[in-house]
Amino acid sequence: MDLTYGPEYDAFRAEVQAFLAANRAHAPADARPKDPASIRWQARLIAQGYTARIIPAAYGGAGRPPDILKSRIIAEEFASAGVSMGLGGQGISMLVPTLLEVGTEAQRAQFIAPTLRGDMVWCQGYSEPGAGSDLASLRTSAIVDGDDFVINGQKIWTSTAHIADWMFCLVRTEPQAPKHDGISFLLLRMDTPGIEIRPLIDMTMNRNFNEVFFTDVRVPVTQIVGKRGDGWKVANVILKNERDSLSNPNAALARLNALRDIMREETIDGDRLIDKPAFRDRLMRIEGRVMALLFNDLRVLSSQLNHGQDASLARMVVKLQGTELRHELERLAIDVMGENGLAYGSNPYLRDRGSWQYAYMFYLGLIIGGGTSQIQKNIIAERGLGLPRESKLATA
Repeated sequence: MDLTYGPEYDAFRAEVQAFLAANRAHAPADARPKDPASIRWQARLIAQGYTARIIPAAYGGAGRPPDILKSRIIAEEFASAGVSMGLGGQGISMLVPTLLEVGTEAQRAQFIAPTLRGDMVWCQGYSEPGAGSDLASLRTSAIVDGDDFVINGQKIWTSTAHIADWMFCLVRTEPQAPKHDGISFLLLRMDTPGIEIRPLIDMTMNRNFNEVFFTDVRVPVTQIVGKRGDGWKVANVILKNERDSLSNPNAALARLNALRDIMREETIDGDRLIDKPAFRDRLMRIEGRVMALLFNDLRVLSSQLNHGQDASLARMVVKLQGTELRHELERLAIDVMGENGLAYGSNPYLRDRGSWQYAYMFYLGLIIGGGTSQIQKNIIAERGLGLPRESKLATA
């Protein structure tokens, strides 16, 4: 069996390697929203066709034809070099593909290009205090008054709300309709009067989440995606893209490469950690799972070209497997660092700016966020494998 890519792809790999060698000094250590260096790096990557690759040039993308192997080569080489693949987040990873699929031409023209460039940062208004895993139970309301929706209610666990320019938000517009049918999907500016943002500090000791309160917030009726009452259909397009973005296999590969480097450097009694059977065995198990996630990603990518191919089950497992894998990977790195793995904050022995400790805590939370692992297992069992639905307990 010949698993080589062939001369065309060998030449493309050499091109990517040459770009990285010439430009890696311009790459930020971590691409962050509203960071000038990250925005400049994003522009460089789009111009080269290494991010926003298949998004049409008319919407600010690179406009390159779909090619699964070239996408895989880009991911492999950036991961191997430890170089950022550019900006991500809810706008780029979730809203952009959704607008391409179900948005109007005017919405694509207005929102996609500035979002890809990093000029427009988004947050997601989904979860509420009484509507998390059962999202369709949301109660934030929007009633029509003239040319506006008037929104009242609350969202919670809203990532990046404190720095976002816009929010895509689910609201209930038809209170008398069945709960899945009475929801609409709105786009709104975060500086609209009546919006209040309060921080939520998580166990990374950072403000990754927020509460958002709406009091008579007026949003033009033109800022709806899809039809009124069809928000649940739009939400499911978003959720499909969210599960992919929460467990990026290319990011897992980059972290695996960095973990290997640490294990080659750290020693116990003069022996490298990577040569210790107990640690090497854990590394190999994680490496196998990263490879499985990468191959599953190829299945998802190929389904975008082969429209008759059903990759729904392949998509369903990504969030479950990816978040649990990243938490285990970050945990191994902390164990490998020994007592220095406990360092945090301003500790002088902190390594890699504390990214391992931060990610360990972050992914522990992400196993819950975006749909708990327990919910994901139910989705996989019932929708992916066709198993019987969980029986409901009788109530008195």
